[in-house]
Amino acid sequence: MSKLTAPLLIAAALVVTGCGRLGDSSWNPLSWGEAPARTLEPEGGYAEVSDNRPDIPQITAARWEPLNEGRLLVVNGFAPVRGYSSVALVTARPMPGDRISPDADGVLRLRLVGVPPAPGSAAALPARPGVDDITAAMSLSSVQLSRIAAVEITSASNVVRLGR
Repeated sequence: MSKLTAPLLIAAALVVTGCGRLGDSSWNPLSWGEAPARTLEPEGGYAEVSDNRPDIPQITAARWEPLNEGRLLVVNGFAPVRGYSSVALVTARPMPGDRISPDADGVLRLRLVGVPPAPGSAAALPARPGVDDITAAMSLSSVQLSRIAAVEITSASNVVRLGR
């Protein structure tokens, strides 16, 4: 019986010590004395990335569309020329990742932004009102909407405010 005990103990010790890569397993006895990580924040912190795209010249309409789990915010804008690209609704103040949260007063402040065509390009033709509208949308879940009292969308020339 003792002839089998020593090899079994050695094999079990090797299996347990080999668990995980470089000590990242909780089964690895070499990592039992280490303190667990206290935060999910990246080592260098969250980088605040601001969106440098210019605002669309004018907002013409904004509305809510129902979704199964929340609502879709649809915003229409207009520019004097065609050819805007990378049109989007972005938060007025930079937020980490894809997080969306309102300001302290419960208002979610957004900007309607886009990249205008290069001056003199073939895409920079005069735009026709009602035909060449610019549209952007943002989906908000029911959980996100529960913290939002109103949404305020800013363009280069006007501001539109929608209640929840």
